[in-house]
Amino acid sequence: SPSFNVWIGYGTSVVLSSLTVGLVVLTSTMMSFVLCRKGHLKLFKYAYLLLIAGLMIPAQVILLPIVQVLRRMHLMFTVQGLLLMNVGWYMPFAAFVFVGYMRTISPQLDESARIDGANDVRIFFRIIFPLIGPAVASVVIFVSLWTWNDFVNPLIILGSSDYYTITIGVYKAIGMYVQKWEDVFAVVFLAIVPVIVFFLFMQRQFISGLTSGALKG
Repeated sequence: SPSFNVWIGYGTSVVLSSLTVGLVVLTSTMMSFVLCRKGHLKLFKYAYLLLIAGLMIPAQVILLPIVQVLRRMHLMFTVQGLLLMNVGWYMPFAAFVFVGYMRTISPQLDESARIDGANDVRIFFRIIFPLIGPAVASVVIFVSLWTWNDFVNPLIILGSSDYYTITIGVYKAIGMYVQKWEDVFAVVFLAIVPVIVFFLFMQRQFISGLTSGALKG
């Protein structure tokens, strides 16, 4: 028989999506700043190419090694393990977007700030980060939607734990012998509504990011 709690699914999805987006944006922007400004060095150039190569690897190919790594770290069947996997998986995409956008920002801004005595950390948070708002908005939209709609990774990594995402709630709503389709469609509707509302709320920032990139490119 179906056994699921909508509030657990909602809570897990909201927490997982929020933490994934926050960590991906924070780590990827700082990493992209270094890769962009140090891109003329071979070490950083090869590091960026290796990172971007992760975009060409299907998630299903590395899922088994990820499960083995999480099991050794005792993070299998935990939300923390799924969060770690999501951050690592979406980081190449975020770095690709941020590095491309930061390359349109003149390095002379950095040099002017260094003359005034600012270090790299202050330059990043006071100058660079406020200028990449459209790129951040685009990454937030994509990563949020991908994390919220993900099904395979939560199904395998969370497994039989007490926590599950809203997409797994749809799966749990379908019993082996009894299918209450009214419950299934209700959960599907609850899973779709936040995505639509979020996109409508962020569409202006998303379009701004696309048009800004087109003008600068």
